[in-house]
Formats: sequence, C-alpha cells, structure tokens
Amino acid sequence: QVHLVESGGGLVQPGGSLRLSCAPSGSVAEIEAVGWYRQAPGKERELVAVITSLGRTNYANSVKGRFTISRDNAKNTVSLQMNSLKPEDTAVYYCNAGIREVGAALHYDYWGQGTQVTVSS
Repeated sequence: QVHLVESGGGLVQPGGSLRLSCAPSGSVAEIEAVGWYRQAPGKERELVAVITSLGRTNYANSVKGRFTISRDNAKNTVSLQMNSLKPEDTAVYYCNAGIREVGAALHYDYWGQGTQVTVSS
C-alpha cells in the first residue's frame, strides 16, 4: 500500500521561507505528475503548483515568482520551496500524485495527509 507523506510545514513570519517535501512510502514503480494543493479555512482546495514527470511546471498566479516546485526522481521526492510568504498563504498544504505501484498496470491518484503552513507575525 502506497502512502504520500508530506513534511516541512510550520509557523513562519511574513516574508519568511519554508520548504515542503512529499515522498511516497511503499513500492513505487512510477510517479506521474505531482501537484501541491492548499486549503484555507472556509475556502475550497486550490492548486498551487504542479510538476510533470518530465519536469515541466505550472503555478497559480498567486504564487508565481515566490514558490518553486522541483522533483528528485532518484529519491521519488517532490519539494515546494516557498519564499516571501504572506499571511494569505496560510493553509493546509496537500501533495497529490499519480502513482503506479510495483507489479501494477495502472496509475492511481494518491493524496497526502496534509501539512499546516501558518504565516503570521
């Protein structure tokens, strides 16, 4: 059974930085696109950034120029570097990936448990 595990959330002051990481546990054969989403209280979950298996990236307008998504295929890890954080970035951040397990023919969609990011002075 594959699980996505996120880490790196926390409390940071406005203007500060955090780095989130997402990695699967279990026997993974292939990982397709990986996305970071966030959900603030009372709001819908929104896509923050996505990276394809070939390394192509796309960002929400609200984070362009401040956030960078990257992946290390050798370690099956995807990171989200968040700089110049603002109070409106406060949310639970979720990792989402299409993963094919070892021995499986199809990819399935997986979500992490979420990690809290709070930007406050």
